[in-house]
Parts: sequence; C-alpha cells; structure tokens
Amino acid sequence: MAQSVAERFARIATSEPPAETRVLLRRAIVLGGSMAGLMAARVLSDHADEVLVIERDGSEESALPRPGVPQGSQVHALLPAGHAQLDRWFPGFTAAALADGAVDPPPEQIRNYFNGVMAPQAPAGTLGQSLVSTRPFLEYHVRRRTLAIENIKVVHGRADGLEFDGDRVSAVRYQPAGGELVVEPADLVVDATGRSSRLSDWLGAAGWPQPPMLRMPIKLNYASALFRRDPKISDVGISIAQNQAGGMVTPRQGGVLAVEGDRWLVLVAGYGDDRPTRDLGDFRKRCREDFPPDFGQIADHGELLGDVITYHQADSRRREYHRLKRFPARLIVAGDAVASFNPVYGQGMTSATLHASCLSAYLRSDPVLDKPARQYFEQVRLVVDAAWRVSTFADLELPHVDGPYPRGYRLAKWRSGLVARAAALDPGLGLQSARVTTMLDHPSVLSRPQTVLRALRLRLLPS
Repeated sequence: MAQSVAERFARIATSEPPAETRVLLRRAIVLGGSMAGLMAARVLSDHADEVLVIERDGSEESALPRPGVPQGSQVHALLPAGHAQLDRWFPGFTAAALADGAVDPPPEQIRNYFNGVMAPQAPAGTLGQSLVSTRPFLEYHVRRRTLAIENIKVVHGRADGLEFDGDRVSAVRYQPAGGELVVEPADLVVDATGRSSRLSDWLGAAGWPQPPMLRMPIKLNYASALFRRDPKISDVGISIAQNQAGGMVTPRQGGVLAVEGDRWLVLVAGYGDDRPTRDLGDFRKRCREDFPPDFGQIADHGELLGDVITYHQADSRRREYHRLKRFPARLIVAGDAVASFNPVYGQGMTSATLHASCLSAYLRSDPVLDKPARQYFEQVRLVVDAAWRVSTFADLELPHVDGPYPRGYRLAKWRSGLVARAAALDPGLGLQSARVTTMLDHPSVLSRPQTVLRALRLRLLPS
C-alpha cells in the first residue's frame, strides 16, 4: 500500500539513527559550509572515503557572525524537528549545547501571542526539547562536531562552477583567496551555497535546463538588538508575537529569545513600507507600542549590548529542481539553494537538517548514482512543500502580497482557518497544529476528514 504524504514526511523527520550505511563514493564535495552544507557533509561522511567542504568564509573556529551570512546577527530559530535531527546525527548535541550556554526555557517562560492575545501552550514535553541560541553559536557547534569527523576537511575559496563528463558532474572549480583557480574531481557534489546559489546559471551555461523559480514578494524588514538578561526586568525565555493583517491591525512580527551569554535577542519586523530602523529610539518605541509588555520592558529597561541591526528580505523563493526532465547525475542541492522562506517562521535551518535526512535516505536506498537523484529531490519537495504551505498561507494574508496562489487555495484557506480557530479551544487540535508549525508533522495531517469534522463540531457548539 502506498504511503500517504504525512507518512512519507514522518520517515524523513524520524529521530532514529540510520542503520547499515556503506561507502559508495571516493570523494564527495559540498559547496558551502553553512547549516545545510555541514549537515550534508555529516551524512556524506558515512558514504564517502573523503568529504571536502568548500567554504568562502575562513572562520570555522569562530562563534561570531560570518561575512557570508549578512542576517547572521538576527533572530534565528531551530524548530523541534531540527533539534531532533541534530541529536540524530550528532548524539548528545542538545545536551552539549545547553552545557555550553544554550537555553531551554521552562514552559512558564514561553509565550506566544496572536493579535495581542496569548495562546495556550502545548503540554510540556509534547514537542520535544527547546534549544534557544544565536545562529553563530549553533553553527559553531555543528561545525565543530562536523569537522571533528576524520574524513571531512574544509578548504576556503569561492565556488566558481562545475565540470561535466557526459550526463554527470565530474568536478568542481573554486577560487582560493589570493590563489589560482583549482579543479577538484568529485564523485558527488552538493550545492549548499544558499539563496544566492549560482547553480542555475552554471547549468544553463553547460546546456542543461534551468529550474523554474517561484517567488513570493514578502518585502520583509526587521531589526534585532541584544540586551543583558536581568530577572528583575523579565523572566521571559521565549516570547513570539504575530499581528496578522485584517481590520485595523498592521501586520507585524516580533520575538524575544533568551540566548547564550545571559542575553536576550529581541526582534521587531514589519512589511512593505513599515521599516524598522537602526535608531534605538525607534526600536524601543516599536517594542513598547506594537508588541506585548515583555518587549517594551526589555527594550526600555534592559542594558543594550551593541547596536540595533537591520535586515531586508524581498521574497520567499523556491527552485523546483524536481520539475526538470533532464538533470545531471551525481548532483544534489540542499538548504536555501532549493528554497528559502520568510525567516520569521524559523523554518530555514530546520529544513536544512531535514534535507540531510533526505540525502541519507537516498544514499541508503542503493541508488544508481549515474542517473539523476530524482528520489532525493522528490523527498526534498515534501519538506519544501510543508514549510512553503505554512509560511506562504500566512504571507498571502499580507495586503501587499498578491500571489502566487497555490492550487485549491480558497478551500485550503477556509480549512486551515477553521482548524486554527478550533485549535485555540481544543488541546488535541492545538497540539496537532503546533506539531505542524514546528515541522514535526506534515501540514496534510490537519486536512484529514476527522480533523476537519472535529473542528466543525467545535465551531457549531453554542458559545
């Protein structure tokens, strides 16, 4: 019997360590040493004699933001599904990160607000352990664990293109800083160079079809600032606030995270012409007037550490490699190079860990490596669809966003709205909804007839 989409997604998101791995490759090369590249390298270390990571930033021992990640100082979230994958690939990862300063807030310090109203929390332990930190801290720990594996090494330089032998990728070209162009032969290549990936151009230049790209113009603007944590000011560990468009409400997002180093990382975000600035007065005013009291208390009374930092993201985008009828063998794409989403939903790094799970499943399936990795791209499509549906359904409510609308959008919107309203009243539906937004389950579980009927019954109950 064919598995449902939800069942297939559950196999990808499993926390069970992989079994019966075997070496298939002499050398694998990963382009990019961010989260997606590091996770791919970890998976490949089970299947290749040598794994070479080509990374343009030369700071693998630093826990500071990397030059190649301009948004690195902003708020990032690793959702529970991502935590599970890190512990799957690096046993004991969460415990080690917590011992080094990452934060696991107790339930009473976690608050989620929707249009100013605090939502009920899922029961303790039902969504897995939390792990709150800055992105550089998290990447540093993943990088350290990855590069400690004997058959993985990193070189620094800028990826410059691919070479082909018939219908397969055979080598990578890269430019070391201050050096001459280097050609490295490869039995498998992973592009993990992020949303600015040039793979489509490289394919086109070599006569291969280029993947269609879907864009949603979100025009997101946000600002982040660090403050010294002080229990006299607030006990907040996580506070997330979403003001959804509609009526007189201006769509805005905000977050307060307790991070390593006894600090709070505070984010305020707007859309279109609503642009937070680097001005501390503007930042404090937004925290005080646009968000729940946690924000204003910290911004007004906390000790500022450093400057207010801004960032802009014009769109969410996905490159649909699964649609290509012709594609080179021995070539994989992962992370933001496949799809990047509105970052306020925290799906990016978690998606990267799930792409690594897809790569593992592909390499353990006894693949024919001289044929395109279609099985891999179909599994990645499941992950991208899950994140895209959750984030873009919310973004399509923004007044300046006019598509693209997915097939069946009106029905799906009605159904998701029905379940969302019922989830605020029913703990079981609330937990199901939370498992979807944290990428533990596929959104299709909320479309099951029994779930919709349950939500309808709640709606019809007398108030």
